[in-house]
Amino acid sequence: MVQSPSVPQVLYPDSDGKPMADNTIQYRWIVRLVSNLKRLLKDQGAFVAGDLLWYPVQVETPPAPAQAPDVIVVLGRPDGDRGSYKQWEEGNIAPQVVFEILSPSNTAREMLAKQAFYGKYSVLEMYFYDPESFDFWGLIRSSSDRDFTPIMAMNFPWVSPTLGIRFELFDHGLEVFYPNGDRFQDPEQVIEERDRAFAKLKELGIDPNEL
Repeated sequence: MVQSPSVPQVLYPDSDGKPMADNTIQYRWIVRLVSNLKRLLKDQGAFVAGDLLWYPVQVETPPAPAQAPDVIVVLGRPDGDRGSYKQWEEGNIAPQVVFEILSPSNTAREMLAKQAFYGKYSVLEMYFYDPESFDFWGLIRSSSDRDFTPIMAMNFPWVSPTLGIRFELFDHGLEVFYPNGDRFQDPEQVIEERDRAFAKLKELGIDPNEL
């Protein structure tokens, strides 16, 4: 009797088959948050990623519990490339902060499921923002054994206890600020400002490469 080879079970795939973003606005927000949070935390020993699957616990048979937050922040873990965030391989350190940027395809049920998942697996701060309607809400707690406190736009300006960043809502939508007051910018805006500054230095006879 010839037996067919068994198909190996993939317990922890590196993709959930879903797109990173449904539209350019959502994508731009994800990139903006990831790039600025990496810059903020570059000297603090932190892992920041966008649309990365997080597996909080090991399992013996699939499916493994998992979520892919739009943005994930893990203090106490080094930066670097990962196919997914397997918590038991990371000192069992859970993400402290997650962000979700909503798109038209997201449902209330989906967001409630995400909130329940993040709450179950020790997230301390979770923030949800719809860049189309400007709706914003968050849930925060000081430790994983405490109850969450809801944060709404009416609480603005709001400062994240974990990251020190400030959220404010304007007529044109949400803005996020560094602890020093600088506004989160898109990567191309940072490059443009740097190029303008370099050009000004050259006008003054200063070589930026010698600074």
